[in-house]
Amino acid sequence: MDRTATDRTADHDAEPTLYQTSLRPHRSLDQRGFLIVMIIVGAISVVCGTAFLLMGAWPVFGMFGLDVLLIYVAFRVSFRSARAREDIRVTPSLISVRKVDPAGRADEARMNPLWTRLDKELHEDFGLQRLTLHSRREAVVVGGFLHTAQREELAEGLSAALADAKRGVVRSAP
Repeated sequence: MDRTATDRTADHDAEPTLYQTSLRPHRSLDQRGFLIVMIIVGAISVVCGTAFLLMGAWPVFGMFGLDVLLIYVAFRVSFRSARAREDIRVTPSLISVRKVDPAGRADEARMNPLWTRLDKELHEDFGLQRLTLHSRREAVVVGGFLHTAQREELAEGLSAALADAKRGVVRSAP
């Protein structure tokens, strides 16, 4: 009997989830804070630019406006990059890592947890710098945008889930 892809997906969904997380880059400034910062920067720019304009240094007025524009563009780029995310799910038979870039393009890696190892790149002074899931010829870096402490927490969760998957999950009878 030939099983369809839907049947295999249903089997995967029926498995217990050993570990699951959704990672997003942290941004400390929200849209409201951004608006407040831009109003303050714009107001300071207009006041200072007007003072230079009244002194006869009219090119300086335009430079103040250029500064405000550059600050605005930098914040917009930062907010756009915050739309990236990583979804990681570990079951007894599959590790699924789905990365979505800021433009919304998704890339998914699927690995067998029995053949997967978690490599940790440690720096003596700065702690855990990189986490990589290796399975056969495939390597996937996870949590690249996280802070060191968050990366260590992710490493602990993934290590425990991989150990559970390799040990085997006891299922109760239906």
